[in-house]
Amino acid sequence: MTTSLKNRVVVVTGGSKGIGQGIAQVFADAGAKVAILARNADQAQATAAEIGHGAIGLAGDVTSAASLKAGYAEVAERLGNIDVLCANAGIFPPAKLEDMTEAQWDEVANTNLKGTFLSVQAAIPYLKSSDQGRIVITSSITGPVTGIPGLTHYGASKAGQLGFMRTACLELARYGITVNAVMPGNIITEGFLSMGPAYQASMLASVPLKRLGTVADIGHAALYFASKEAAYVTGQTIIVDGGQILPESLDALSED
Repeated sequence: MTTSLKNRVVVVTGGSKGIGQGIAQVFADAGAKVAILARNADQAQATAAEIGHGAIGLAGDVTSAASLKAGYAEVAERLGNIDVLCANAGIFPPAKLEDMTEAQWDEVANTNLKGTFLSVQAAIPYLKSSDQGRIVITSSITGPVTGIPGLTHYGASKAGQLGFMRTACLELARYGITVNAVMPGNIITEGFLSMGPAYQASMLASVPLKRLGTVADIGHAALYFASKEAAYVTGQTIIVDGGQILPESLDALSED
């Protein structure tokens, strides 16, 4: 699997930090030519330099079709055709339902859900000409499977991504392009750490494997979906959560 991505061109949106950076690192380590797209070009370039392996960082706003079109064109010019899109960009600013403003809802929906649509749509011309066209969406267990107070907008956007995936994979199958999604649980990122020690402890207590996930855990799941070995897998999801969604209660994790 590690050899089937060698020299393939991989675009990771929202790749300058967190899960996106982890995905980019795993692909780069596997020999792929990686392009990181992020709103902040300087941050994208700094992360690309940290990743190494010739990775590049570019400005790219997933809420703007024009920005994505320009970014992808530069990737193709500098690295060659795009073979894999990791549609990863996402935000999760908390807001309780009763207090949430229309602007707060729109900000999350535009980045997470509309951003997925725009990222995929702009990549189609490149992926059609690849013999290993792959789209890997970063969704979440939050929304499709679980819920967290203060994240109704985020949960809706993440569930929406899976609905999008299931029809997109049908439309793109004729071109040999596969569309799949990774659904992370609690992963150690800057955003997760910002939730505070109490939240971190409660999430750790709910994971049967007794550890929190790493960004590399998500990267390796994405790598599988992008590989030649996964050529017959489309419209599917992988939950990467250490078993978090399985216990009915914390009592189920008791060793007594």
